[in-house]
Amino acid sequence: MTTPETAPLFIMVGGFLGAGKTTTVGRLARHYQAQGKRVVVVTNDQAADLVDTHTLRSQGLEVGEVAGSCFCCNFNELTSVMEKLGEGNLPDIVLAEPVGSCTDLVATVLRPLERVYQHPLRVAPYAVILKPGHGLRILNNQKKAGFSPQAAYIFKKQIEEADLVLLNRVDELPPDEVTDLTRLVEEQFPGRIILPVSAHTGAGFARLVEILEGAEIVPGSRTMEVDYDIYAQGEADLGWLNSQGLVRADKPFDVDALAIGLVRSIQALLTAHDAETAHLKVTVKGAGAIAVANSIDNSTEPRLSQPANRQATEVDLILNARVALDPETLAELVTRGTHVAALAVGGSATLANLRSFRPGRPVPTHRLVETGQST
Repeated sequence: MTTPETAPLFIMVGGFLGAGKTTTVGRLARHYQAQGKRVVVVTNDQAADLVDTHTLRSQGLEVGEVAGSCFCCNFNELTSVMEKLGEGNLPDIVLAEPVGSCTDLVATVLRPLERVYQHPLRVAPYAVILKPGHGLRILNNQKKAGFSPQAAYIFKKQIEEADLVLLNRVDELPPDEVTDLTRLVEEQFPGRIILPVSAHTGAGFARLVEILEGAEIVPGSRTMEVDYDIYAQGEADLGWLNSQGLVRADKPFDVDALAIGLVRSIQALLTAHDAETAHLKVTVKGAGAIAVANSIDNSTEPRLSQPANRQATEVDLILNARVALDPETLAELVTRGTHVAALAVGGSATLANLRSFRPGRPVPTHRLVETGQST
C-alpha cells in the first residue's frame, strides 16, 4: 500500500530554452537509478518529434511525452502519461521537464498535483535553471536581452516562482560571472536558495539532491501575479520548428560530423539573419547509435553533447529550433542549412513533417493562486 512517505517523488526542473534542463534531468535520473530506484521521465513540447525525448530514451530511460501543449494547458495529459508509465509498478521518482518558455508552473502544475490530483504524490521543491548568458543580459537590463521584452518577462517570472535557482555551466564560467549572477539573483529575487551547478560535470548535484529530498524548503509556496497578455506575446515572439529528416550517401560518413555540422550550418544562417537562437537541437540516428548536438545561443560554440562514434550511409534526423524569427523564414533557413550539412558529408537530405509555428496563448487547466482558490 502506498503511503505519503512511499509515494513517488515528483521533481520538476524548469528554466528557459537552452538552460540545460534535459542534461540535468538525465543526470538526476542516473543518480536515482544507481540507488536502485525506478525512475520515469515526462518531457513536454508544443509539438511532437522532441529531441529531448529521443535523447533520454537513448540513455535507457523510461520516457513519456506530453506534446502539443504545455503541462499547464494539458494537465490531464500530464497525469495520464504519469499513470501509464506507472502501470503495474509505481516509480520511485518522476522527473518532469516543462516547455522552456513556460512560467506560472507552481500555480498551474505543482499545486494542482497536490490539491486536485487524487493519487499519492510527493512534490519536491521547484528548481529553475538560470541560463548564464541570457541571465546576465536580462538581469542587467541590457538592450536586446532575452529576444524581446516579453520573452525577458517570462525569464524573470521563472526565477520569481522558483524555490531553488540553479546557476548552470559553472564549469565554463569565469568566477566573476558566477559572483555577478549570484548577486543579481539575490538583489532581484531575495530569499531563493542559489546553487551553482554543472549539469555537464555534476558539480553541485549532491547538494541539489539533498535539497530536493529534504525539508528545508516548502515546495511551491510562492504566489505571483502573471500578466497572461505579456506571457502569450513572449512565447509568440519566438518561432518554433520541429522536423524529422533523412540523410543518405553512397559512401559511409561520420555520424557525429553530420550532427555538429547541422547545428553549425543552421546557426551560421540564423546569425547572418541577426536571429537570436534560444535553442537548436538535433539528433542523428544511424548504425545502431544516436548523436546529439545543440546550440544555446549564437555566441556559443555548438556542442556534441552525445557522440555516436559511428559511420553510416543512411541516418534519421530530428531537429528542434526555437529562434527569434518568423516561422516561415525559420523553416527556410533550417531546410537550407540541413542540405548544406548533408552535402558536406557527401550526402543528400530530405525533411519531412516540418512544423514551424508560433505557440498559441496559454490557457491553464487549473490555476491555484492561494489555498482553496483557483482562477
